[in-house]
Amino acid sequence: QVHLEESGGGLVQPGGSLRLSCTASGSIFSCNLMGWYRQVPGKERDMVAYITSGDISNYADSVKGRFTISKDGAKNTVYLQMNSLKPEDTGIYYCRLICPYDNWGQGTQVTVSS
Repeated sequence: QVHLEESGGGLVQPGGSLRLSCTASGSIFSCNLMGWYRQVPGKERDMVAYITSGDISNYADSVKGRFTISKDGAKNTVYLQMNSLKPEDTGIYYCRLICPYDNWGQGTQVTVSS
């Protein structure tokens, strides 16, 4: 089991930026998939972005062109750069690593509001 520590959430105005970080307790080189998911009250947890071990990335349509997922193997960290934030981006963001077991972080709150 891999322990995940997320950080970087907070309150930001519309149009602003945040960078989320997810640091794993072990190496991420063996991880097949690393991603970020978002959940709002009363709704299911949805995929926002993921990146594979082969550096193939995929994004939800709602964030394409605004969010970028990346990883740093030396730091065992996955990032989500979020630009041009909108109120509908608000939610709890969870990091997920499949290495090969499914590991989830505790979540970090992102609130986009004026």
